[in-house]
Amino acid sequence: MNRRTILVDAFCISLLSLGIFGCGGGAETQTIPDKVDPTEPVSSWTLVWSDEFSGSAIDANKWNFEVNCAGGGNNEKQCYTAEKENAFISDGMLNIVAKPAATGAEKPYTSARLTTKNKADFKYGRFEMRAKLPFGQGSWPAFWMMPADSVYGDWPRSGEIDIMEAVNLKVTDSTGQAEANVHGTLHYGKPWPANQSSGKNYALPNGASPADDFHNYALEWQQGELRWYVDNYLFATQRQSEVRFNSKGQAVGLKHKGWFTEYFDQTDGTLKTFWSSAPFDQDFFLILNLAVGGNWPENVNNKGIDASAFTNGQKFIVDYVRVYQCAANPDTGKGCETIRPGYDKPEDGLVEGKAPVPVPPSDGVARNLTIFDGTPNPNWAAWDCCGGTTPSVVTDTQQGQVMEFSVAAAPTVNGFTTRAEFITDPAGVPSPFDASPLLETGSLSFMMQMVSAPNNQAAAWKLKVESNNAASAVELDLSASSEGMAPATGVWQRYTFPLKQLAAAGLDLSAIDVVMIFPAWGSGEGAVYRIDDLTIAGPATTKPKLVLFTDQENPDWPMWDCCGGSDPTEQMDDNSHGMTAEFRIGTTPTVMGFITRSANGGSDKPFDATALLDGGMLRFEMKVVNAPSTAGAAWIVKLESNNAAEAVDFNLSESTEGQAPVTGQWQTYSFPVAKLAEKGLDISAIDVVMIFPAWGAGEGAVYRVDNAQIYDPTADAEPGLTLFADQVAEQWSIWDCCGGSTPTVEQDDTDHGATAQFIIGAAPTVMGLLADDDVYYDASALLSGGMVSFDMKVISMPNDSSAQWLFKIEGFDAASAVELKLSDSLEGKNPTPGQWQTYSYRLQDLADKGLDVSAIDVLMVFPAWGAGNGAVYRLDNVKISQQ
Repeated sequence: MNRRTILVDAFCISLLSLGIFGCGGGAETQTIPDKVDPTEPVSSWTLVWSDEFSGSAIDANKWNFEVNCAGGGNNEKQCYTAEKENAFISDGMLNIVAKPAATGAEKPYTSARLTTKNKADFKYGRFEMRAKLPFGQGSWPAFWMMPADSVYGDWPRSGEIDIMEAVNLKVTDSTGQAEANVHGTLHYGKPWPANQSSGKNYALPNGASPADDFHNYALEWQQGELRWYVDNYLFATQRQSEVRFNSKGQAVGLKHKGWFTEYFDQTDGTLKTFWSSAPFDQDFFLILNLAVGGNWPENVNNKGIDASAFTNGQKFIVDYVRVYQCAANPDTGKGCETIRPGYDKPEDGLVEGKAPVPVPPSDGVARNLTIFDGTPNPNWAAWDCCGGTTPSVVTDTQQGQVMEFSVAAAPTVNGFTTRAEFITDPAGVPSPFDASPLLETGSLSFMMQMVSAPNNQAAAWKLKVESNNAASAVELDLSASSEGMAPATGVWQRYTFPLKQLAAAGLDLSAIDVVMIFPAWGSGEGAVYRIDDLTIAGPATTKPKLVLFTDQENPDWPMWDCCGGSDPTEQMDDNSHGMTAEFRIGTTPTVMGFITRSANGGSDKPFDATALLDGGMLRFEMKVVNAPSTAGAAWIVKLESNNAAEAVDFNLSESTEGQAPVTGQWQTYSFPVAKLAEKGLDISAIDVVMIFPAWGAGEGAVYRVDNAQIYDPTADAEPGLTLFADQVAEQWSIWDCCGGSTPTVEQDDTDHGATAQFIIGAAPTVMGLLADDDVYYDASALLSGGMVSFDMKVISMPNDSSAQWLFKIEGFDAASAVELKLSDSLEGKNPTPGQWQTYSYRLQDLADKGLDVSAIDVLMVFPAWGAGNGAVYRLDNVKISQQ
């Protein structure tokens, strides 16, 4: 049962659209009878508290009555009373009864809520209840726990443990399926609305209803772990998060994502996130109650409340409540686990929690931050500090999606913040930004349009940036930007503030958490303005990259046969791949790949992929020449780090492409660096990459590997588009317009490798590179300083030796086109047979001649129409790029 405000359960309502019923979240679990092997609690469970309800009245030494009409904080429709008609002992059992209230009462129903607060508080143990549950649309019985003292702060920072909840039991849906689930849930984390919960649902065997008979509901709670049971069947387990550390001792991820909490550190007084056993390491008390309605039950099943179900009262009947302590270790509760096989597997009983992944400390690598660029950053909320308005994303005719702010009568400041209390996106994580590595070259910049000026025309416009929860802050006029201008109504303007300028004014760059743009305090009423492209960034930087094999072996990372005694070799393959790494497996079981350890011929240069955690890939191409003699042998990729201190392996079918090898075909396999880290690899010191058939199943295998590297595919490329460099760009093809030939990829000299070859016959034609249908390249951002360039080599000149060689580029399905001579290029030359030559054209010049650079879809190089018969030529390094 949740002690939260009415709006908290809007989260539960959102679950309905996903087909998940109940605030417990998570998947429903069904009992599998032939898998269940329940055992009674081991002998070292010692009974320390119980109520068998054997007296004539509820024991006031054990239970408190809550008396209020607050609706439980969930918009519930009952008042809780201490009246005997709502809670009494009968036949040795506790009856909690929800029934209609008297006419004119504050709420339409009455019920009872009993707690043991200050009478029986517990930390760790086994908590059992045998009960028969009420039914009907709107019923909500619960057996749960809340902290005796809110050590870590208000709900849910100090936690909530729901041992058993159920809503709307026996209510049938349109298919005749009756609601029969019970739920076990934890609540924790940040204050509403960023609070989190995790749990699992359970249904009794054979469609039995918890409202038809008595069942045992239990929780075993020990340090760092809680387990939920129904009739001794363990259906859910939750554990504290386990933080992963790299070789530098830095927190870089989670081995297990469990719960978390945040509270003010007693050492330095700052609000921090903790991945420990907190908040479930303090005393909690027990609660029994029966609610009527509320945001959860009223928004699932048949919705609302079925008054007829409560006409004669609905009863939550409890036979007993018992609490056991683990005598083996009372301080931790460990040593008395009632467990079964599978309970600790994510695909079975183990629940993944909602803990945020820890952000590694600064490694000195300059990274960029995009706060808003048309799409909200979930970690940075748009924010009106004090004026009561709600910033919103609107469509601007020039910029597309932008963030719009306004200022009403109340003085305020507007902007973006990453502080926890203002983040509303469930996916958001407080992410103060360390801009210190960008100090020398970085800037804070944004685009702004003043839609309506403030009523006070003289109001100064400000930029304010804060760091470390306002421990340091800098406020500057917008006119102090590099552009040195004030806003003009209706005009989009860019503002740039070098980080050096902000640091010199006193800003701590290591933990920026607020960026505000606003008219001066108290003078902004009437202002409406829009922000786009808000970034903190430096010039383009090169991310680390490890090339294991592309056309030749990396001497620091030689090819390696672990145990089979062979020497992998370099072998020529097809025109597209050229030289490749070839591995052969004999009768001796082995694994093969690339290694940098000196004991194996490497240069002891482990690769630190930390900077590639976001967007990085291990990617390689593989071709099986001969399949292993063992039919169906699994193919594996395995990585190790820190001299095998950590290792992870995957089946090749687990790659992004999701494919198994096909003999005789080159296939690409990609594994995100984040996936390697999530599985447990210390990505800061990778020293082995292996690709092989499963151990002992590889005899007879011959396979080749090429283009094996760990890199960021997006950061690796130059700004712009490479249409051809060893291979054609994705969604583009090498193309003969009209001559009926098929251009090919052919190997050339060592400098150029694979190239695109074109042959012109008798039919007049033009040739080049063509985008797929509805594919266009927008080069607008490269207009200033951008270049179209390519290398060309003529193998055979056209039969017509006077034929003019031309370059043509088109945009948007030939709606715009520019055709120039090769001699019009910046190099100003015609082809010389047998020689590679470079040709370049300024993008701005092409635009000036009429090219729509926002939708380029064809690039052609050819002898003039009808004059090319006999020509054979090759293209390479065809690019649209920044100069």
